[in-house]
Amino acid sequence: MDNQISPVSQVMQELPAFGFTTAAYVVAAILFILALGGLSGQESAKRAIWYGIVGMALAVVATLMGPGAGNWFLSLVMIAIGGAVGWYVATRVKMTEMPQLVAAMHSLVGLAAVFVGFNAQIELGRVLRARAADAAETFHGFAAVLAHKTPPEIAMLKIEVALGIFIGAVTFTGSIVAFGKLAGKIDGKPKKLPGGHMLNAGAALLALLCTILYCAGWGPDGLWLILIALAAFFIGYHLIMGIGGADMPVVVSMLNSYSGWAAAMIGFTLSNDLLIVTGALVGSSGAILSYIMCKAMNRSFVSVILGGFGGTTGPAMEIEGEQIAIDAEGVAAALNDADEIIIVPGYGMAVAQAQQSVSELTRKLRAAGKKVRFAIHPVAGRLPGHMNVLLAEAKVPYDIVLEMDEINEDFPNTDVVIVIGSNDIVNPAAQDDPNSPIAGMPVLEVWKAKQVFVSKRGQGTGYSGIENPLFFKENTRMFYGDAKQSIDALLPLIN
Repeated sequence: MDNQISPVSQVMQELPAFGFTTAAYVVAAILFILALGGLSGQESAKRAIWYGIVGMALAVVATLMGPGAGNWFLSLVMIAIGGAVGWYVATRVKMTEMPQLVAAMHSLVGLAAVFVGFNAQIELGRVLRARAADAAETFHGFAAVLAHKTPPEIAMLKIEVALGIFIGAVTFTGSIVAFGKLAGKIDGKPKKLPGGHMLNAGAALLALLCTILYCAGWGPDGLWLILIALAAFFIGYHLIMGIGGADMPVVVSMLNSYSGWAAAMIGFTLSNDLLIVTGALVGSSGAILSYIMCKAMNRSFVSVILGGFGGTTGPAMEIEGEQIAIDAEGVAAALNDADEIIIVPGYGMAVAQAQQSVSELTRKLRAAGKKVRFAIHPVAGRLPGHMNVLLAEAKVPYDIVLEMDEINEDFPNTDVVIVIGSNDIVNPAAQDDPNSPIAGMPVLEVWKAKQVFVSKRGQGTGYSGIENPLFFKENTRMFYGDAKQSIDALLPLIN
């Protein structure tokens, strides 16, 4: 009697593992949703992070124990190596380097999608060759799944593979360029090759043509996928190179969305429901966040996707006046005389790691009976919520940290505004100069206050390269120097 196990018996043997995996995936998906929901508030963010950690751990265990899993030793070794690298990076990265770290993580997700797509094609090719030769070959793992697919299902799989490679490749090179711009390794000014958008359109059409040929089975499949990847690599590179440094917060959010859709494509290719759900969550939440940030910057969402903003349309408006410096004694005197004070933090505060000093200054001012509040622009820093995280880390009370829409009307009644390392988000050129790269962008109207003190390292234009007329206004004084040292110099003078 033949000792081979029938397909029905094999399925019956795998049912318990399949049931556990499905249940675990459902629980993990719920935990991921709770994690996303919890990140909407500062008080619930820590709990939300733990939801995500537990959900991911459960997902990994369920996948390793699920049907068709194998190579456990190799898998555990790779998980250990990846975990060690992640731990090393996370414990050493500075808060100011978090945006470029996020961009780097996005690039890895995109590259993973490309690798999974090519691996799926290799396995598919092996299965199709065995079918053509009518060989009774035994398949394992992913190939075993492919062996049972019908021609329509294989056609759909090819579409998933092509999309996964395309989105993953765009995400990979786009994230690498974003990392370079955020880290200062690539010039933050928008740059495009001659031809501009036509080059992107041509590369997209090439990718579409190769996808059609690949799905139709005309010619060598591997060649079409390589051409799709190369076209997408170029699009990702050229799209992000064409976006200026001032718009990098939106770019990071947009690439976050791309990485989510790349992960979803991996899920479709591997028939992994949790990857599909998780990728869709990341992709949709990133897209929504990008849309919200575009509204905050008065940008077109379509222009963001196409990489078509960040440049000027004409000569910038001439700026009159001069930057007048002030010392710590002068700033402290104004603070001691003031009743209402608003602090506007920016990326310069993060670079100087001045949040603890700012928190101590806030404590002393409030103890002296001053009304102190913080004004947070939606795109302050280089990552959404960057300033909120820094202030929460420094234990600044949540109730005095206000969003732009909540506080913008209060500047005319404010005695003193302290701007710490901000440029674009307090730049009146957004309202006054139609040729400014940030024209139309809603900004914090700090110049309407009685006195404005700007903590800044020097007279340069900073990361975005945009001159700020605020620095030349009569009621503005420049408090030059490292932000932490400048704030520390104020502390003993506050009474």
